Amino acid sequence: MVKLTMIARVTDGLPLAEGLDDGRDQKDAEFYKQQAKLLFKNLSKGHNEASRMSIETGPYFFHYIIEGRVCYLTMCDRSYPKKLAFQYLEDLKNEFERVNGSQIETAARPYAFIKFDTFIQKTKKLYMDTRTQRNLAKLNDELYEVHQIMTRNVQEVLGVGEKLDQVSEMSSRLTSESRIYADKAKDLNRQALIRKWAPVAIVLGVVLLLFWVRKKIW
Repeated sequence: MVKLTMIARVTDGLPLAEGLDDGRDQKDAEFYKQQAKLLFKNLSKGHNEASRMSIETGPYFFHYIIEGRVCYLTMCDRSYPKKLAFQYLEDLKNEFERVNGSQIETAARPYAFIKFDTFIQKTKKLYMDTRTQRNLAKLNDELYEVHQIMTRNVQEVLGVGEKLDQVSEMSSRLTSESRIYADKAKDLNRQALIRKWAPVAIVLGVVLLLFWVRKKIW
C-alpha cells in the first residue's frame, strides 16, 4: 500500500507537491517525511546519480524516479509490488509534467503545486488494491521491468548516524511544536469561552444576590 507521496525539484530539493494524508494509520509518519526531505537534499547535492532507485527504511521502501530535474517519490509497505510502485510514479510524472511542466523551474515557494494532491489521491486509489484486473495486467506487463533498479538501505544513502540523528531531532522538534500549538489553541478556546459567558454569569450573580437580599428584607 502507498503510504506517502512527495514531489521535489532536484536542483535545490524544494518540495513541490505532496499527497496530503493525515498519517493516522502510520506510526512515525513525520519521521519518514523528514527522511524523504533529506533524500531530496542529498539528490540536490548530486550524492545519488541513479534516476530510479528503491531505498529500504524500517518496514517500508522508498521508491523514486527522476526526470526533467524533478524527483517523484513514494513510500510503500515492503510487501507492495515494486513494479506497481514505479508505474504509479510514472503516472504522476506524466500528469505533473503535462499540467505544471512550464512552471517547475520558476517555482519559488515550497508546495507551489499543492493542488496536485487531488490527482495524487485519485491515482493512489487506483493502485491501492493489487488484485484488480487493471493492476494484475500491469504486474504481468513484460515490457515494464524493474529488476535492474538498484535497492539500497537508507543508512547508506543518508549516511550512518549523523543524518538519522538529524531526522530524529527534526521529528521530535515538530512533535513538540505541535503539542505547544495544541495547548495554545486550548488556552485560546478557554479564554474565548470565559469572555463569552463571564458577563452572563455576572448578571445572573447580581440578579440572584438581589433576589436573596429582597427575600431577607421581606
